[in-house]
Amino acid sequence: MTSPDVRTAARIRQLVDATDSLEPNSLYAYLLLCTHFAETSLVAESGADVAGFVAAYRPPTTPETVFVWQIGVAQSWRGQGLGVRLLDELCRQPACRRVRYVEATVTPSNLVSRKLFTAFARTRGADLTVTPHFTSDHFAPFDHENEELYRIGPLR
Repeated sequence: MTSPDVRTAARIRQLVDATDSLEPNSLYAYLLLCTHFAETSLVAESGADVAGFVAAYRPPTTPETVFVWQIGVAQSWRGQGLGVRLLDELCRQPACRRVRYVEATVTPSNLVSRKLFTAFARTRGADLTVTPHFTSDHFAPFDHENEELYRIGPLR
């Protein structure tokens, strides 16, 4: 696992497009994530392919938290623990040295992410709380499910 860079942004976007559970952002957004947030993001590669990635950042108002913007695992790598390993490795990065909480928003229909964050909390022996965060009204006039806030921690 390595930090992403401009050369991996397009391949990350392709992986997002190939999943059935992630909302794609513009390639420009992935270029920014892979450069501005490279210290809090990781990519797992298998040859020329991206096996998985996590894009995250440290919110300025909550310095003990790393917020996972997106995490994705290629279909051929699912069920092998790569998502949990990405989150574990993210928490070991120097930029996350003082992180005590991992947060992410997840839609109720995204069973893959719900299982991933539950498994990560379990492997870390940490509490997991799920609370309402963004409602579908926040996304109006666009059609979008509610986003629930998953908060894991304190990390051990």
